Amino acid sequence: MEPIQVILADDHVMFRQGIKRILDDMRGVKVIGEAGDGLELLSLMREIRPHMVILDISMPRLRGLEAAREIKTVYPDVKILILSMHKNTEYFYNAISSGAEGYLLKEDADRELVSAIEKIQHGERYVSPILSAELTRDMIELRGGHRRVPEQSLSTREKEILKLVAEGKTSAEAAELLCISIRTVQNHRANIMKKLRVKNTADLVRYAFRKGYASILN
Repeated sequence: MEPIQVILADDHVMFRQGIKRILDDMRGVKVIGEAGDGLELLSLMREIRPHMVILDISMPRLRGLEAAREIKTVYPDVKILILSMHKNTEYFYNAISSGAEGYLLKEDADRELVSAIEKIQHGERYVSPILSAELTRDMIELRGGHRRVPEQSLSTREKEILKLVAEGKTSAEAAELLCISIRTVQNHRANIMKKLRVKNTADLVRYAFRKGYASILN
């Protein structure tokens, strides 16, 4: 079986080397490239095509989330695992809205990296256990009435698009899956955001997770 080919991107060389050592000991995984910032990562991907990119959320020249969006636009089949020191759920929602399949806290990397890669490669979403607990409490509080989100009826098509957005799908991918035009998807997204009174995609993703249109883990 072909090994999972991975590119690592992190501006902290020692941390990147530590991640590489973990991956070198993992059967079926091969590190084929390394980058120290987002622009270097995108340049490297024009030369070699990995199955997965593991990248820091905060990098110089081009941040991890911006790099993730670009990767998903140009190479939609490449899986993305975000590495982060931030436990704030806001960062998770932003990562997912950027197209990432996983969000791994750096403090969990030595214990959870193998599990994260395996889950993502099997088509599941991964989030560090500590943050997963926070997200679960977040949704429980909402459903218990502690956090009210503006409610307006969404059409069946709008719910389908909301779910796809929460899964990190681009407008083009959603259009292909639903057999409609990209412009139609964009119009639906604009209508959904207007109905829910949210300002950006991260807020849209947060709403989708909290209301059960998408799951933290598949």
